[in-house]
This record gives sequence, C-alpha cells and structure tokens, in this order.
Amino acid sequence: TGVVAIAGGNQHSLALKSAGTVWAWGYNYFGQLGDGSTTGRLTPVPVSGLTGVVAIAGGNQHSLALKSDGTVWAWGDNYYGQLGDGSTTGRLTPVSVSELTGVVAIAAGWSHSLAVKSDGAVWGWGYNNSGQLGDGTTTNRLTPVPVSGLAAEVGVTAIAAGEDHSFALKSDGTVWAWGVNANGELGNGSLTWSWTPVPVSGPTGMVAVAGGQAHSLGLLSDGTVWAWGSNYYGQLGDGSTTDRWTPAAVSGLTGVVGIAAGGLHGLALKSDGMFGASGSNCCAPNRCKLPA
Repeated sequence: TGVVAIAGGNQHSLALKSAGTVWAWGYNYFGQLGDGSTTGRLTPVPVSGLTGVVAIAGGNQHSLALKSDGTVWAWGDNYYGQLGDGSTTGRLTPVSVSELTGVVAIAAGWSHSLAVKSDGAVWGWGYNNSGQLGDGTTTNRLTPVPVSGLAAEVGVTAIAAGEDHSFALKSDGTVWAWGVNANGELGNGSLTWSWTPVPVSGPTGMVAVAGGQAHSLGLLSDGTVWAWGSNYYGQLGDGSTTDRWTPAAVSGLTGVVGIAAGGLHGLALKSDGMFGASGSNCCAPNRCKLPA
C-alpha cells in the first residue's frame, strides 16, 4: 500500500512507496531485487538500505533508484558496468553510482543506464555496443560519461531507454535519439545507427517518450501517440505490420496522458482511465515466431 511509482525489468518488478522505500519481487538470480540474496520472491520484499527514494527504473537484470539528494543507486547484474560503480561485480544490495550528483531523472535499458542532471545534461554508463551511451564510441563504460551533442541552451527534461537505444526529450518538445537503428527505432528516416544523438523526425510538442525492444513511442501535448521502429507484431498500433523509420500516428487513439513500451508491445493510458494496447499478445514470447 502507499505506492507512488512502479517499474518493471525483464523478469522482476519494483514499487516505490510514499515513505521513500523500494520493494521488489520476481526473478533474483543476479540480485536485482536488492534484498541481499539471489532468492526469487513471489511477494514483495524491501530493497536493503534504501530510503529517501523519489524514482525507480528496471533494466534487464539490474535496477536503479534516484534519491532525493540527487544521487543514484544501483544493484543486480553488472557484467557490462551498468551499475556504474567502476566495476563489473554484480551487487546484491544497492551501491552508489560513482561521482554522479544533482540527478533529476533516471532510465534503464537492457544493460545500460541513463541519468539527466538538473543542468539538463545527460549521462550514461554500461553496455555500449550500439552507441546507446551516446558518447561517440562503442566502448562499455563502468562509470558515467556525458552524452555528446545535446545543446545546453535547451535542456533535457526527460529520458528513456529501449533495449539498445536511448532518448532525450528537450524542453522545446523535440526528441533526440541514439544507439541501434536496425528497424528505424531512432525515428530519423534512416537505418543508420548513431553513436551520438540525432533528432527524431516528425511532429514536435512531445511531452513523453518510451523505448521498447526495437520500437519507440512518443506522446504529444494534444494527447495523440506516435510510434516508430519495428512493427513485426503490430506494436506501432497503426493497423499494419510495416516498420516505420519516422513517427506515425497510432490509429484512433486520443486523450492519452501516459505511455509505456514493453519488449514487443505498447501501452497508452487515457484521461478517462482506459488503457489501449498494441503488439505481441503471446503468453510465452520465447515460443513465438520472432523476426529474422
């Protein structure tokens, strides 16, 4: 009870309570529940030693928490340095992300992590094989590095992470993307991967963005949802299974106030409390036919 925010990883779940504590349940082989064990939990357990938390995020097998003092804490799998503590050692309880303060938002991708600071600068760490950290390289980073090329005069207000791609939403309503682009998930009209941010084409006035496995969603201030990238399962919601390299409007969806992207599906919350969903509806995705 008293929950104010939730987040989902690959096979684990997180909840933030109004008291600033975090609770977790599900798969725990890598310690992503943060309770000091590797025992899977069928009901919520408290994450050890965390208080004053204001935001949470779940990656593939790692978890992040932002505290009210602007520091970021991480736990779980750390094979690629996604915990940001300067090591590749997995952690069963939260550790602080090295030399990162003044953070106002966090996001977790498959095996990379992002943070935006109060000055509008974006930082990333962890897996970088596709340039998803945006620092102009494909070098994994064990501690945070700044994302290149985001003009400081128009600050970033929100971030999002897909599997191996990343987004920054700026105060002028534009969205910038970087990382893998095999299905057009960067939304810039090409299939060229980018190691630094590139602008997403199409409508401006975005107020939220979300990244899935290989597709992306954007919410406009007028309550419409736009989608781009892989559409093999219809996850773009435009009535087709055609990939889109630039944003296309999700069919018949208005009055939306929130969006989320799963691996192969998309979700939208409307102002009347109704949900809309599109994409894969298979109960066991590993048994479904996957794209070549």
